[in-house]
Amino acid sequence: MLKYTIRRVLGMIPMLFLISIVVFSLAKLMPGDSLSGEIDPSNTDPQYISEMREKLGYNDPVHEQYFRWITNFVQGDFGKSTRYKIPASEIIAERLPNTIFLGMMSLLITYVFAFFMGSFAGRKPYTLGDNIISTFNYIGLALPSFIAGVFAIYIFAFNLGWFPSNGSVNISLEPGTLDYWLSRIHHVLLPAIVLGALSTASYTQFLRNDIIENTRKDYVRTARAKGTPESKIYNTHIMRNSIIPLVTFLGIDIGVLVGGAIITETIFTYPGIGQLFLNSVTQRDYPVLMAVTMLLSFLTLFGNLVADLLYGLVDPRIRLD
Repeated sequence: MLKYTIRRVLGMIPMLFLISIVVFSLAKLMPGDSLSGEIDPSNTDPQYISEMREKLGYNDPVHEQYFRWITNFVQGDFGKSTRYKIPASEIIAERLPNTIFLGMMSLLITYVFAFFMGSFAGRKPYTLGDNIISTFNYIGLALPSFIAGVFAIYIFAFNLGWFPSNGSVNISLEPGTLDYWLSRIHHVLLPAIVLGALSTASYTQFLRNDIIENTRKDYVRTARAKGTPESKIYNTHIMRNSIIPLVTFLGIDIGVLVGGAIITETIFTYPGIGQLFLNSVTQRDYPVLMAVTMLLSFLTLFGNLVADLLYGLVDPRIRLD
């Protein structure tokens, strides 16, 4: 397991290197540059713009610009935000906890609801309860996240007033207090439900189908023939084998949820990495854009690694060499 983990971690290095080339190339192909996002070219002396581009190295060969950027990036210098005039690392460090908190809440909602609804539907297939759960699943699979977010804000924030429609916390509260954390939970709950409920639909259906399939396996029929109690058959044999693939999805969700949070955070005006990513695109804040893209890429690769390791841990038939 240790050798496999080390080998996979080392294998992530060339992948991140290739991703960095793609990210830098796409940033260079976008209209303008970081200086364009910092000044108004129409109201600025063209000679000053030319001098600043020369001073900042924007006129250097592309390969020199890339190696300068990647060298600073590896050393922890992500560049300076042209929008906020502070290091990009500080902006990301400020927004990242909000996205992590949103992801953890949505994961909790996803797995709790998927486990209970999937196990119920799998044990009692083709009943009224199973049909109701399946209807919810089909709606969740077909409903885009931005549509679900807009309806959630309209119903639960504007009409019912149960949740706030934007922000991450009440700014009048002192950080670290109980009221502060209750306010954070209150603000994150609605976007987390929207983000988690859509994932719950696919996981519930997957768990239901896996339980039904395992119920028909030979080892289950053998256990019943031996007179094993039905509860033990379900808990020890069927559920234990059915939940293995679901556990491995946890690693994949690390990258998927952060990516899905881009739309959700924008709809709910939730100050996280997703909203920062879109703002950096529209404001041509390329240092922040490239840093966030590299972060999302790393989380995706890290999530795949966690998924592989979890699969080897929960399934004794898998050996990671």
